[in-house]
Amino acid sequence: MAVLFRDRREAGRQVAAGLSRYAGRPDVLVLALPRGGVPVGFEIARALNAPLDVFLVRKLGVPGQEELAMGAIASGGVRVLNEEVMRVLAIPAAVIEAAATREQRELERRERIYRGDRGGPDVRNCTVILVDDGLATGSTMRAAVAALRQQGPARIVVAVPTAAPSTRDEVRAEVDEMVCLDTPEPFYAVGAWYEDFSQISDEEVRGLLERAMVR
Repeated sequence: MAVLFRDRREAGRQVAAGLSRYAGRPDVLVLALPRGGVPVGFEIARALNAPLDVFLVRKLGVPGQEELAMGAIASGGVRVLNEEVMRVLAIPAAVIEAAATREQRELERRERIYRGDRGGPDVRNCTVILVDDGLATGSTMRAAVAALRQQGPARIVVAVPTAAPSTRDEVRAEVDEMVCLDTPEPFYAVGAWYEDFSQISDEEVRGLLERAMVR
C-alpha cells in the first residue's frame, strides 16, 4: 500500500494546485474542519491568498466503535445521521441523543478556544472552499455542507486530499464542486494514506488560524 502524502500540509499544497482558478478572488473563503482539516486548509488559503477560518462539526461515534460515525452535528443545530449504520446496528434514539448532547458541549468548547470572542465568518454570497484531511464515511463533511447551505453561500466547493470512492460520489452530489486528489480502493482509513497522521492539538489549530489572519 503506497503512502500518498507526507503530512497534511503537503497534502494541502497539492490540493491547492487544483484550486488555482480561485486564487486572488475577494469572494473566496476557506473553511477547514478541525482539527485535521486545518493544516490542509492553511496551505490552501495561503496559496489562494484567501481568508481561513474553521467550521465546527463533531462526529457522533457508535458507542464502543467511536471511529465509526452514526452521524454528525454542526454549528447552527444541524444534525446528519448515517441511516445505513443506524439500521445495520439498530442504534436506539436515546443513544443518538446522548452522543449529540455530549458532542454539542465539545463543539461549543472548541468555538471558544479557536475564536475567543470573534464571531464566525459571514458566508453569504461567498464561494466557500470546505476542507478536511480526507473523507471516510463522509458524515462530518455532509453535516458541514448542510449547515453551510442554511447560511446562504453562493457556492460550496469541497476540497480533500483523499476519500473513499463511494463517499466522494455521495458528497459530490451535494455540493457545487468537489476536488479530491485520490480515491484508493480498498480505502481502509484516512490516516492510512499519510506518512505522518499525528493528532493535531487545539493549540496548533489556534496557531495556524492566527498566522492565517496576518496576511
